[in-house]
Amino acid sequence: MTYPLHDRDVIVTNCGRICMHRKRINISTVLAGQRLGIKEVDDGIWIVSFMRYDLGYIDLEQRTLQPTDNPFGHGL
Repeated sequence: MTYPLHDRDVIVTNCGRICMHRKRINISTVLAGQRLGIKEVDDGIWIVSFMRYDLGYIDLEQRTLQPTDNPFGHGL
C-alpha cells in the first residue's frame, strides 16, 4: 500500500522500529514488515498511519510514538 496524502512511506523493521532523520523510533513488532505513511503536521511532529487508520504522533525530539484514541473503535 502507498500513502499518496503523506509525505513519505516507511517500512517497519523486524524489531518494530522505523528510522527517520537518523533516529530510531519504536513502533511495534506487530507491524514488522508493514509499510506506514508518515506526514509532518508541525515542526518535528509527524502523524503515523497504517492503511486508513492514524496510529499516533511521533515527536522526533523525544523519539516516541504517542498513540491517538483507538482508531478501530470499541469492542476490539
